[in-house]
Amino acid sequence: MTPQRLDKWLWCARLMKTRSGAARLISDGKVRINGERALKPSRLVHAGDVITTANQGRLAVVRVVDAAERRGPANLAQTLYEDLTPLPPANRPLTPLRSGKRPTKRDRRRLDALRVDWT
Repeated sequence: MTPQRLDKWLWCARLMKTRSGAARLISDGKVRINGERALKPSRLVHAGDVITTANQGRLAVVRVVDAAERRGPANLAQTLYEDLTPLPPANRPLTPLRSGKRPTKRDRRRLDALRVDWT
C-alpha cells in the first residue's frame, strides 16, 4: 500500500461524507492515528495504522488495510479497513427519556453521559 492523505482516506473509506468534512474533523482534533492526535489533513496513513474518530458523538476505531485511488462503492470501501469499534456495554440500562416534551435537566445529563468527550 502506498501512503495516502488522511482526509482522502477517510473520504474514500466512506467514514466521512465529504473530503472537506474530513479535513474539518481532523483540524478540530477529533481524529487520532495510533493514539496520537492528527493535526493536519495532509498526514499520511499507512497499512496497519489504527485510526480513531469521534464524529457527532459516535466513536469509530478502524485499522487501515489498503488505500484507494478514488472513492468507490460502499462494498469496496469496506475492504479498505478492519472495524475495531468496541461494542457498547450490554449491562448498562438505557433509561427512557420523556417523549413529546423538552428534555429536563436530568434527561440532558443522561444524554451527555452517553456522548463521547474528545477535548
